[in-house]
Amino acid sequence: MNIGQAAKASGVSAKMIRYYEATGLLPPAERRASGYRDYSEADVHRLRFVRRARDLGFPIDTIRELLSLWSDRRRSNADVRAVALGHVANLEAQAARLQEMIGTLRHLVDACARGDRPHCPIIAELEGGVPDGPFGRSQESRGRAGQVGRS
Repeated sequence: MNIGQAAKASGVSAKMIRYYEATGLLPPAERRASGYRDYSEADVHRLRFVRRARDLGFPIDTIRELLSLWSDRRRSNADVRAVALGHVANLEAQAARLQEMIGTLRHLVDACARGDRPHCPIIAELEGGVPDGPFGRSQESRGRAGQVGRS
């Protein structure tokens, strides 16, 4: 089948199929006499595996490891389980960081009263908490800082 048919059958775009070939997740496709790629049912099955792993958030290197385990009929389920548990730990850490960001943003939004005042806690936080001015200290405080130690 051609790349379009393989894309439709696997749910993976033609562009991603080419990418997976380039990164080694999918072996290079056979070529027809015309030079077009020719995919087998086994290739489509492998693409579905990769797509599902990507849907679960596995990074490319981990998918490569899972594919290796998938093709190794002597593998231990413990090996596959360890890879999956490592990914779960990474996802949980990422979720914790996202929850922390959400909490910070909610706090900043609550602290940012509605109105027309120029001070905004959200902007101040993004500036790194530096008051007065678009890029740090106000003109007045910069002038004073340059005069430190002068008499």
